Amino acid sequence: MALYFSSMNTNTLLSSNFYTLDISGMTCASCVGRIEKSVQKMSGVEAISVNLATEQARIRLKHDSTNTIEEIIKVIYKTGYEAHLSTHLGIPQQPTHFSWGMNGLTSVIISFILAIPLIMPMVLMPFEIHWSLSPYWQLVLATPIQFILGWRFYIAGVKALLAGVGNMDLLIVIGTSSAYGLSLYQILTQSYDDNSLYFEGSAVIISMVLLGKWLEARAKRQTSEAIRSLHKLWPENAKVLDTSVKNDSLNLSEYRILPLDQVLPHDRIIVLPGERIPVDGLILSGQSHVDESLLTGESEPVRKHVNQQVIGGSMNGEGSLIIQAQAIGIESVLSKIISLVEEAQTTKAPIQELVDRVSAIFVPTVIAIAILTGLANWLYLDSVSLAILRAVSVLVIACPCALGLATPAAIMAGTGVAARFGILIKDPQVLEFAHRINVVAFDKTGTLTIGRPRLLDVIPLANQSGTMQDILAATSGLLLGSEHPLAKAILDFSNEKKILPIVALDNKALVGIGIEGKPISGPWAKELLCLQSIASLKDDPQYKYIESQVTSALLAGHTISILRTQTIGSSPIAGFVFGDEIKTNAKQAIDALHQLGIRTAMISGDNTFSANRVGKIIGIDEVFAQVMPGDKAEIIEKLKSSAVSKDRQWVAMIGDGINDAPALAKADVGMAMSTGTDVAIQSAGITLMRGDLSLVPNAIDISKRTWNKIRQNLFWAFIFNTGGIPLAALGYLSPMFAGSAMALSSFFVLSNALLLKRWRMRILN
Repeated sequence: MALYFSSMNTNTLLSSNFYTLDISGMTCASCVGRIEKSVQKMSGVEAISVNLATEQARIRLKHDSTNTIEEIIKVIYKTGYEAHLSTHLGIPQQPTHFSWGMNGLTSVIISFILAIPLIMPMVLMPFEIHWSLSPYWQLVLATPIQFILGWRFYIAGVKALLAGVGNMDLLIVIGTSSAYGLSLYQILTQSYDDNSLYFEGSAVIISMVLLGKWLEARAKRQTSEAIRSLHKLWPENAKVLDTSVKNDSLNLSEYRILPLDQVLPHDRIIVLPGERIPVDGLILSGQSHVDESLLTGESEPVRKHVNQQVIGGSMNGEGSLIIQAQAIGIESVLSKIISLVEEAQTTKAPIQELVDRVSAIFVPTVIAIAILTGLANWLYLDSVSLAILRAVSVLVIACPCALGLATPAAIMAGTGVAARFGILIKDPQVLEFAHRINVVAFDKTGTLTIGRPRLLDVIPLANQSGTMQDILAATSGLLLGSEHPLAKAILDFSNEKKILPIVALDNKALVGIGIEGKPISGPWAKELLCLQSIASLKDDPQYKYIESQVTSALLAGHTISILRTQTIGSSPIAGFVFGDEIKTNAKQAIDALHQLGIRTAMISGDNTFSANRVGKIIGIDEVFAQVMPGDKAEIIEKLKSSAVSKDRQWVAMIGDGINDAPALAKADVGMAMSTGTDVAIQSAGITLMRGDLSLVPNAIDISKRTWNKIRQNLFWAFIFNTGGIPLAALGYLSPMFAGSAMALSSFFVLSNALLLKRWRMRILN
């Protein structure tokens, strides 16, 4: 890795023109399309994305928009749905009484109690028991199901009709009202016989839809359980030490319990054994083991001591800690993790856009098919009752609820379980590419290696007046304040040797090269010195000489940086030799990728010897060495059109999220190795929350499995929605069974998505 320094604004600005709305009344994918279409017509709306599974809409207004969020809510209301500003992003909000209220299990139980006597004749018929209720008792039992328990469908259906649109509720209302109305007409005209009343059909349809909606709500709640568990990590309060208490006389009893939103940066907070750490901070006193498993996926508690960072939401172990608050609220790692998972779960995958386009014309098409079915059966069979019955079956079986839930349910379940193991899938588009990946490219330093290099040696390169101490003092002065791993290695070494840095003026980072500056004293006072990677000198006239002087270090695979003067007739001063350990499970991770049929590559700014040594030890297929950071994206482009295969290659890039940002963006799938830093989390489609290389094959695995669930769900949803239409039209599917199939189809796709919650990481041996 080249020694260079860059600055990046890591603060994500929250625009006041972005809103999230909770929407109620949506029942199918066509509802989603109508809301999006209605709102998108507003001149000030730049973009809108509605998610059926989370029952939310994410809306971005143009910067010069004159529309208000209240106007948007009114438009949604006119379309037939209720909307209000959300305070809990990404979590479907269920009323506390939902499970047993009249909108939940209570209505389901009552409807089935009333419907069972209506369907008993059908149940008893195979046993040659001929029994049935009188027509008037059938009317008494069916009426409350139709107009009390089913009234919610009438309200939603009428709203949709007034808005000039159609939805699942409208199909249910038309279908069940037709069956109920035909039966009522025959009772009033006394033109019925034992087989010409269809109260049981309308009653069972409504009962099964109510059951399906209740099961669907339960399943949707489970798909968002990962987000809920993350929200539960926030403690309500924090024990804040009084500002008058001095650091050298800390008393654990002198604190105030404050709500979390009143804690400020630099506050000192006491965390007792067994408590959750309330904020991100730095340990001032104490040591303990901290469980970060729900944040990073790290299975074992991590030992923490003074001057180490802790993450808010993690569980403190056996020791008392005093920490200084650093990141509060939305700036904390936990908040950013929640935001990323929420974004992934509420953002649409590209395949969902196709589903939405299909669903937008689905309901009108189904109504047209039902009308044609009724007319055809009436003309062919000369029976109004059978014609209506089959048209009703078409209306009911075709409700596209499962179609709208198929994709978002799988995304919510997959991204949720991945987050639990420290794999943050930020962009759902990643899921569509991950199953195709056949090349994985790695950065070396900090990715395949530990990323904490040590200064092993300093090699003088020319006759110069400075001593070794002068070289280290001048170099340390250039690097003061830097967080770069190689810079820290030099500063730590100088500190151990008790060498005081010589302050440098006019310090300047040379992107992709290194850093330069002018020491204020010493042998090179006022001279422009530059510390840079040896790779950046390969076109320099003195490169051959420099290489000859550090050959043994290069052959050993070490990283080399060169200190030299930048004046006319520049001359090398010294070579700095760094050593970095390869991560313990790097080879196992590469082997796991090979077992998946994936080719591996390494892109490094290090010298050829060092890069090839690492590549050989861990089994990398292809090594690119001495690559400048700006050129890494070009290597990714070359890998996509590799000569190894005539087919287009799908490339994933694994890097640290900062130096490798262009390559991460250029790759089909970018994965940032991170311990939770802001820049790394924002830099790629997937963020790996700890430096464990086993996360790489596992991230690909869970992405593939999630994509497979999306395809399975869409397949079965289309089968349920379209395969049943001809059966219903030909009379092979009664309204009662059509209602059961429609209700269970939604539950099926949600249950299939929930199977992803059983996913576990592969253990690499």
